[in-house]
Amino acid sequence: MYAPFFGLEHAPFSIAPDPRYLFMSDRHREALAHLLYGLEAGGGFVLLTGEIGTGKTTVCRCFLEQIPAHCNVAYVFNPKLTVGELLRSICDEFGVAHAPAVPGAETVKDCLDPLNAFLLREHAAGRNNVLIIDEAQSLAPEVLEQLRLLTNLETSERKLLQIVLIGQPELRAMVADPALEQLAQRVIARYHLDALTPEETRQYIAHRMAVAGLKGPLPFTARALVRIHQRARGIPRRINLLCDRALLGAYAGGLHEVNDTIVDRAAAEVFDAGAAPAQAAAARARVRAGGPRWAVAGAGALAGAAVIAGIGWGLGWRPEAPSGGAGVATAQAAKPAAAAAAGAAAGTSASPVASSSAAAASTAPLARSPLQDFLAAQPAGEDAAWRTLAAAWAVRDADLGAGDACDALQRQGLRCYRQRRAGLALVRQLDRPGWLTLYTAADAAVPVVLSGFDPVRQVATLEGAGGRRLQVPAADLAQAWRGEFATLWRAPPELPPSGKVEAASPAAPWLDAQLARAGAAPAAAAGQPAPATTAAQRRARIHRFQVAQGLVPDGVAGPLTLMLLNRAAGVAEPRLNTP
Repeated sequence: MYAPFFGLEHAPFSIAPDPRYLFMSDRHREALAHLLYGLEAGGGFVLLTGEIGTGKTTVCRCFLEQIPAHCNVAYVFNPKLTVGELLRSICDEFGVAHAPAVPGAETVKDCLDPLNAFLLREHAAGRNNVLIIDEAQSLAPEVLEQLRLLTNLETSERKLLQIVLIGQPELRAMVADPALEQLAQRVIARYHLDALTPEETRQYIAHRMAVAGLKGPLPFTARALVRIHQRARGIPRRINLLCDRALLGAYAGGLHEVNDTIVDRAAAEVFDAGAAPAQAAAARARVRAGGPRWAVAGAGALAGAAVIAGIGWGLGWRPEAPSGGAGVATAQAAKPAAAAAAGAAAGTSASPVASSSAAAASTAPLARSPLQDFLAAQPAGEDAAWRTLAAAWAVRDADLGAGDACDALQRQGLRCYRQRRAGLALVRQLDRPGWLTLYTAADAAVPVVLSGFDPVRQVATLEGAGGRRLQVPAADLAQAWRGEFATLWRAPPELPPSGKVEAASPAAPWLDAQLARAGAAPAAAAGQPAPATTAAQRRARIHRFQVAQGLVPDGVAGPLTLMLLNRAAGVAEPRLNTP
């Protein structure tokens, strides 16, 4: 309902899983890397734990998407099973036929024997087998012991079954129990997924709003973003619930910006305890006392308006009903701001929050921020930004000439790269100067070079024309940035114009060497030539590197992959200045 009010195409904070909204923070990427490492380690247990709502299922889905084609996967999502039920589920997931030796009395052996035969056949065919168990904290001790015994299925070279356990923090305590010491010793990789940091919370919110179609600045004040992190404790699912209710509450109050007060009231509604007890208690007391509700009428609009009015009431916006009774609702009057204006004309008393905010918005002059002053002094167009950026790569302005900067830079062995939907996490991961397209209060686009970033203070350093610099908090930068980012990267020799290293490209040997330097491929023995690499091997190595870096894995070495590969291999390139 509130999406069009905030200029969105759809609601950004649904708790339903949607791959369009996938946000991989640094810790999510690290968790995924642990799972993928365990996949290649050749047997044993891999543990992924985290609080409810931290994104374990998101990481698991990414893991499932990245599992190579030569792996068979069995996924058990309801582990409240007996030993016999679990073994039957595993056989069913792998497609292994099983039947009781004695009709009507299937035993553990009736499942283990065909399962072992299946694992041996698949191993002989060069295929790996992975068992993933979600909500593993619900496993009974005897079931965990049976899983340990499954890891005894092995050849002289490797284990036949890789087991991934995903669960809440109780799983760590279970595995640490002395009674399960034998299982604990078979854990080859483990990772605990913590909540998001305050900066990651801001990035998460900005990412979801951008995917939902937001074109302007975030409709959250800086203090509101801090409060969201505090109330949601950095847990993505709680952030979704809180932001959804806060936007709905602002919509009900006719406000285009969510402040910390709205967040507190929304937290009292969605979390029902500990968020804003005084405000929640007062709101409930007013409802019990029979306070007035919003009166909205109109064919086809009554039910939806009642929901919005009820939520607006719960969050503290309570305009009194006009003395003349209910009016006729039109499409325009259904919008809170217009409804409030109509109510005022009819003698309606507006709520203190809505009226004071509206008055402030209409009468108080907008103060120019240092960032807006900085943007106002910058020249229009991208050419100046490219030239400022080229200086960081030791390219003189005279070498660029008067033509297109990117064409001239290509003659210097550099390529221009643009990304229209970048996030601050990607910019920091690339760790190289680039220019951001920032927007003024008048919605004018201004390219500005980002030359440094302080991860501790969360402060970005911007460079403009004439050597002018400005340090700006990341939260303020996010208000003026919509994700447009551009940078330079050093192209390998004989790189095709497409910017991608294909199988038959002359740059393929260079790529193999870089993959080896980055640890994504086996290095040649000392004094020996590098072994020949097939196209399938190279693609698989690129795929693994992309997954470990949190990129969309396609097995193709494009510009983003090559930039991160250069960084991992230690190629000397300009970096973002850090204290």
